[in-house]
Amino acid sequence: MIAIFAGMNQRLSPFAVAATAVAVACLITTSVSGQQKVVDQIARAEQPVVSPADQQTIKRFDQRLKQYVKVRDRVKAKAPKLAKDSTPEQIQAAETAFVSGLRASRAGARPGDLFSSDIAQYIRATLKREFTPTEKKEIKQVILEKETDIAVPLKVNYPYPDPKEFVEMPATLLLKLPPLPKQLKYRYVGHTLMLLDTDSNLIIDYMLNAIP
Repeated sequence: MIAIFAGMNQRLSPFAVAATAVAVACLITTSVSGQQKVVDQIARAEQPVVSPADQQTIKRFDQRLKQYVKVRDRVKAKAPKLAKDSTPEQIQAAETAFVSGLRASRAGARPGDLFSSDIAQYIRATLKREFTPTEKKEIKQVILEKETDIAVPLKVNYPYPDPKEFVEMPATLLLKLPPLPKQLKYRYVGHTLMLLDTDSNLIIDYMLNAIP
């Protein structure tokens, strides 16, 4: 939560910063449900203004994401079930079976299947429009200065080499991107925005030139 407020504080007006400070104070004295409402209100204030045409673009993107999740869930249901006392070998075997099944189910996957041209154009335009030159410079520094030392293949349906090397997404940047289901996550490799499976770290799709 602190990270979100810190990122927001860098780009809000003085009035908005003051309002955010009041909201944070309220969080300390309100219930958990009340805290979540305040966080949601601030997050909505940071979300970009979306035109009707862009809303349709995001809707189609969301439908493609949900279709992926359906395929993923079917594969997950067929993977070996694990007990609380499963051995490391059994856990590894279950993970391997899941990844193999997921890759097989998407054998024909290609770049742009999820990041189609319309949603890619929307994301690029939004990130360029929503941040000031100073903010863009800071975001680039965060992303590019943490470049991974290992080669990451730009191949759909291939696993990300080592999840330890992930570049964390700045909170203010995440708020500008279309929301994802919990089974997926965004990650940057250089100027490339990747869409990864949360559990298997498979590269589900990617788009080039996606940095603000």
